Amino acid sequence: MELSSLLDRFSEPETLKMAKLGRELRAKGIDVIDLSLGEPDFNTPDHIKEAAKKAIDDNYSHYTPVAGFLETRNAVIEKLKRDNGLTYSPEQILISTGAKQSIANVMMAILEKGKEIVIPTPYWVSYSEIARMAGGEVVFINTTAAQGYKITPEQLEAAITENTRLFIFSSPCNPTGAVYSQKELEGLAAVFEKHPEVFIISDEIYEYINYTGNAHQSLAQFESIRDRVIIINGLSKGFAMTGWRIGYVAAHKDLVKACEKIQGQFTSGTNSIAQRATIAALTESLEPSFAMVEEFTKRRKRVMELLKDFPLLSCVEPDGAFYVFPEVKNYFGKKAEDGSVIQNSSDLCMYLLNTAHVSTVAGSAFGAPDNIRLSFANSLKNIEEGYGRIKVALEKLS
Repeated sequence: MELSSLLDRFSEPETLKMAKLGRELRAKGIDVIDLSLGEPDFNTPDHIKEAAKKAIDDNYSHYTPVAGFLETRNAVIEKLKRDNGLTYSPEQILISTGAKQSIANVMMAILEKGKEIVIPTPYWVSYSEIARMAGGEVVFINTTAAQGYKITPEQLEAAITENTRLFIFSSPCNPTGAVYSQKELEGLAAVFEKHPEVFIISDEIYEYINYTGNAHQSLAQFESIRDRVIIINGLSKGFAMTGWRIGYVAAHKDLVKACEKIQGQFTSGTNSIAQRATIAALTESLEPSFAMVEEFTKRRKRVMELLKDFPLLSCVEPDGAFYVFPEVKNYFGKKAEDGSVIQNSSDLCMYLLNTAHVSTVAGSAFGAPDNIRLSFANSLKNIEEGYGRIKVALEKLS
């Protein structure tokens, strides 16, 4: 069967692949603990569900505007003003079917053959693959644990060329949990001021899941580059609404119009019921979100305690999101009981899945081949059981 060469440009998301393998083992009756997926293990708050039920009763069952209901866009505007001190108009907001589609819209609107996108590593698995689908060329900036997995202005300046068209990063970051301070962002903004041809995607999907005690900081706060900053956000992480598929773009109106044109050919308007629920989520009580983050805070503390039992691992404590990203290279070269050798992080993740029955994600998927990602978006009971299994499995390596 002859298929498009487009399929050769990108690979399957490793996060979804591991989730799929875990489901296959469960189907065989094996008890698998999932520490791979980035999905809160909480239910959507009741007041949001009630808004969705009311929308059904009120017959919100027809096609929606491609850009989103005006009321939904206004809810995003209200949230950006309340939480971030940023002012937008409805023409600067586009509601999409998840933040992933929002990112795809933007990349397709900006990138093309010969144009480069700069991505700091480690990075969320889909950034590079969506960019390649859009025809762009990917340039990575490698960061280390020693620098908190955050790029410096000097690194950014060195990565920008005459072909650079786009930069993308997340804060808080998936997978490292790194959070940029206002001062650190100010340093990056000073570099972008010198390169007016470069657009900046600021992925802020983990905005609410922040353990620093400081307010979330967005690159869009700097007026000198404001027209080129594209905020990507959504409801999946902060509101436990992964399945509702709501994301949004906040950007210059000309770019939003371009994204709307692209989205109009792919999905048209976003789900009507989910949009009505979004209004309630963004404009009503945030207490359920704060309570969820309190629980994540407890889990983060417990996970860092559990990691002390792994002398061959090293791990930076995350400042945001709900992952730890330990360095595991000390296990490379070790043998399993069946004689197989752990050559890399992918081998280690498969070993843990098949031996410990715990699903994790290889760091190579995030541009960090010496690491693995473990989510703590699971119950404390499952987390403790999972880490116990991992410890036993790793001790069997020789």
